[in-house]
Amino acid sequence: MAPATAPILPGSTVNVSDVNSIYNGYTGFVQRISGDRAAVLFEGGNWDKLVTLRLKDLQLA
Repeated sequence: MAPATAPILPGSTVNVSDVNSIYNGYTGFVQRISGDRAAVLFEGGNWDKLVTLRLKDLQLA
């Protein structure tokens, strides 16, 4: 039996693990989930960015 992993839910802190994405390696906060995609908020000093990413490209931090 495979080990159970915690689900990604709104409010979760996630890392992007998509080598083709410019956000690869960034850490953000899940704002909402729709289907197989999540809106992730990235905050970096003087900028904020909300990006929609596939759930399969995210890992819990």
